Amino acid sequence: MSLLFRRPTLTRLLLLKNIKQNQRSTIYSKPPKEKIGPVQSTFALCVFAVTLLAPAGWIMHHIPEYRRQGQNTST
Repeated sequence: MSLLFRRPTLTRLLLLKNIKQNQRSTIYSKPPKEKIGPVQSTFALCVFAVTLLAPAGWIMHHIPEYRRQGQNTST
């Protein structure tokens, strides 16, 4: 019976081991071929910030409207 409980963990460990070996094969030790400039870095950071903050800002801007709709439907 204990063999049945140990078996899934053994296969899970083997699977994780294979995944780790595959991840190591994609790591390169050479410097990048093209350098990323400050303009590209700034643009990428701005796009990242907008994609994270825009939905939150939209929701926060419309909270009073959501509250009014919730009060009308509960009565």
